Amino acid sequence: VQLQASGGGLVQAGGSLRLSCVASGGTFSRFVMGWFRQRPGKEREFVAGVHRNSHTAFADSVKGRFTISRNNGKKMVDLQMNGLKPEDTAVYYCAADTTSILTSPIGQDSRVYEYWGQGTEVTVSS
Repeated sequence: VQLQASGGGLVQAGGSLRLSCVASGGTFSRFVMGWFRQRPGKEREFVAGVHRNSHTAFADSVKGRFTISRNNGKKMVDLQMNGLKPEDTAVYYCAADTTSILTSPIGQDSRVYEYWGQGTEVTVSS
């Protein structure tokens, strides 16, 4: 499985960005997909995830501002980020969990995800 993330950039506080991640290989519809981020000087952290049944989960810090969606036909997962804040500045990574079953919760631990994209940088200016 290979993941390619895109959509990062520079935006002013309050603005929006949409990140996309395209997968190749494997059966995308069976994956749990997640977005993580690594802020400067911080550890990688969970941002949002979407299960194969389209159930979603979000970190408290982004609830109400970010949404996540998947398109199984295009093998794509998007992260729509609205109301961006300077503290959202980070490198964002998409990740695939290919082994969790349907009744498993969306993993928020990066160790659950076997495959990772290359990261896309988001900078939010104040």
